[in-house]
Amino acid sequence: MKLVIIITVVVLLFSVLFCCLPFMNGIGMNAIVFAKKSVEQLEEEYVLRRKKMVKSQIAARGVKDKEVLEAMETVPRHLFVPEELRGFSYRDEPFSIGLGQTISQPYIVALMTEMLELNSDDIVLEIGTGSGYQAAVLATIVQKVYTIEIIEELGIQATERLKRLGYSNVDVKIADGSLGWPDKSPFDAIIVTAAAEKIPSALIHQLKRGGRLVIPVDNAYLGQDLLIVEKDDEGETDIKKTIPVRFVPLVKEKDGVK
Repeated sequence: MKLVIIITVVVLLFSVLFCCLPFMNGIGMNAIVFAKKSVEQLEEEYVLRRKKMVKSQIAARGVKDKEVLEAMETVPRHLFVPEELRGFSYRDEPFSIGLGQTISQPYIVALMTEMLELNSDDIVLEIGTGSGYQAAVLATIVQKVYTIEIIEELGIQATERLKRLGYSNVDVKIADGSLGWPDKSPFDAIIVTAAAEKIPSALIHQLKRGGRLVIPVDNAYLGQDLLIVEKDDEGETDIKKTIPVRFVPLVKEKDGVK
């Protein structure tokens, strides 16, 4: 009887192993190979993925600004997403970064950056630091970036990450972004990476004449519109509606976050 049981167990083990061979020769083996890659090999692979991302997801969809395309190809997005998502970091989709916040999809980051019509000597304000990815893209193009994050944990993480990666021209402030950063204004451009109920008046006031503000705003149909606000030389503003978008809500101090 014991011999029968032993034979049965052995047969079952061989059956399981046989069923697993395709997995080991395919996805499983790929995972093992990926794990054994050196840091240099992984970085080379990420460089290739960024080039492919820019070509197929961003340039192919109409983004033409050379500085923006180069910034998107330069900034290592995989270092701005949670570690468990790094293998997917160059897909054209947003990812959760925790605490109810997200990192935007690459195309939207590039599109909003292009909409700002930036110059190398610009001073830019970002509302909604998140992981710090958008700030890093901006910092690659302009002279100085001031970015505000209301969620303290995210703000601290982004500050450390940006410093570690060498983005020395970015200052992070933990505060209510809807109030802007008055003592650093006026700004050549302002970008908001969360959806507001309406355009905060403080941001319009802090926008330099001739500057641009890009912001997603709730519309009357339970959706959001990406708006471009231009301030002319007389201080008058013109608002242009562009595309429908989907962002997390802009958090304010009244929402219980300090």
